[in-house]
Amino acid sequence: QVQLVESGGGSVQAGGSLRLSCAASGSTDSRYCMAWFRQAPGKEREGVASIAKYGATNYAGSVQGRFTISQDNAKNTLSLQMNSLKTEDTAIYYCAAHFCPGWARPALVRTEYNYWGQGTQVTVSS
Repeated sequence: QVQLVESGGGSVQAGGSLRLSCAASGSTDSRYCMAWFRQAPGKEREGVASIAKYGATNYAGSVQGRFTISQDNAKNTLSLQMNSLKTEDTAIYYCAAHFCPGWARPALVRTEYNYWGQGTQVTVSS
């Protein structure tokens, strides 16, 4: 079992920056991939960025170049640096994890992930 707790959400004006963090605990080891998903009102939950323990990353096209995912394996923390925020980035952001041995590119598919945090609200105003 893996427990995930997000922090760092808030409100910001368009063009601003926010940094989200996710603390992982439980049965974490070197074979978990982690990711950030988001869900806006009335929309499906979508993948934002993912990272494998060995370092490979994967980004949604809508955030490529603006968001950066990173992890601190020693502290079991995941981060998402969000720059140049847009109003359409407004959503609840969720940290997620799943067991992914091997060298595959980390997925951005919701159904791949079976551990989820409670979410943190990000609101970007114009």
